[in-house]
Amino acid sequence: MLARVQMAFTLAFHIIYASMGIGLPLMMLFAEWRALKTGDKLWKETAKRWAKAFTMLFAVGAASGTVLSLELGLLWPKFMGTFGSAVGFMFTLEGFAFFAEAIFLGIYLYGWDRLSPRLHLLSGIPVAAGGAFSGLIVTTANGFMNTPAGFTMKNGVITDVRPLEAMFNPAAATETIHTLISSYMVAGLLLASVYAVGILRGKSSLFSRRAMWVGLTLGLVFAPLQGLVGDFSARMVATTQHSKFAAMEGQFKTEAGAPLRIGGFPDELSRITRWAIEIPYGLSLLAFRDPKSVIKGLDDFPADEVPPVAPVHISFQVMVACGTALILLGSYIAYYLFRFRRLPDSRIFLMAAASTGPLAVIATETGWMVTEIGRQPWIVRGYMKTADAVTAAPGMVWLLLGTVLIYTVLTVGTIASLRFIAHQPLENDRA
Repeated sequence: MLARVQMAFTLAFHIIYASMGIGLPLMMLFAEWRALKTGDKLWKETAKRWAKAFTMLFAVGAASGTVLSLELGLLWPKFMGTFGSAVGFMFTLEGFAFFAEAIFLGIYLYGWDRLSPRLHLLSGIPVAAGGAFSGLIVTTANGFMNTPAGFTMKNGVITDVRPLEAMFNPAAATETIHTLISSYMVAGLLLASVYAVGILRGKSSLFSRRAMWVGLTLGLVFAPLQGLVGDFSARMVATTQHSKFAAMEGQFKTEAGAPLRIGGFPDELSRITRWAIEIPYGLSLLAFRDPKSVIKGLDDFPADEVPPVAPVHISFQVMVACGTALILLGSYIAYYLFRFRRLPDSRIFLMAAASTGPLAVIATETGWMVTEIGRQPWIVRGYMKTADAVTAAPGMVWLLLGTVLIYTVLTVGTIASLRFIAHQPLENDRA
């Protein structure tokens, strides 16, 4: 359990830095592109400020990502010993992407006054592409754990490893796109939240308003697309990971024309989901496009192969609720812009904008909880259980406490550094 808590804690920490590492370069490049297009010096100052913030987040994200890589071997030795030849190719590609991103980040940071403006902008493209590619490749490894492919197993030993087939496993497409979009949403909306709070506190300036709207635009434009991709992802889970899908939906009984449940609490003793709003035939219709299709319930699986139902179902509901709220806010902004030909700026709207970052983070964290807890008791579904893969080394509690202490120091240091950057005045800013 301590090893599981350790992995969960470090992953939950790293995913936020990884998301910022994927999304922030895109906004950084947009600001620089606007500076080139308009000649507005404030856009260039904005790009430089965000580049400094990205460098800080990139450094901490690299450190926490390295810890995660080490934990795969330290905490899950049998998993890596058995399946390392299948997932090693993916982590190798991720390493190449990381180093390419780091090299071009150095060129970007030190090239402001050494490269032509157009060439400098182009040097930032590999930074954004490297971060995105790195995130995509790591997610294919998680997809492999959910829907393993590309190998043959004989007597507990995998043979005939086909790296490309393992990487492009059945879950890879939907998981990678889902993760990439969520990263852009987290980065954009966290940035928007910071500036929305500043405006609410009376620090309204041209820079703050621009920055907030850049973040909101990136995050909320992707929100409805994320809903569409989420639908494809859920259908993939319904087809390939039946017990996870049943846990997500609180479906205990196998039935045709299963209802879609909104909310509710799964009671594993009584084998029902209490207090849920049920839409008749809704689950069967969404999962298989047939209102009378059969949904396999948790009661049809061996008891030792059923994931913890309540955490999976509740996490899934929270993720969907956060995503729905963001889609509604984006729809309101589009309506307001169409109706009044200007952007909303009321205090209530700014409070809603300030909430978007936390909502995006909660949606991302609960989404990963659905993915990871929903796969239990398997670390590689159908082949190896988590309990069989975990380390038997003593002293795990000290490793966990040390990790929490170090990550707390990293968090405090990151916040202090970002606040220092934020308090530096911008020469061309104005109210």
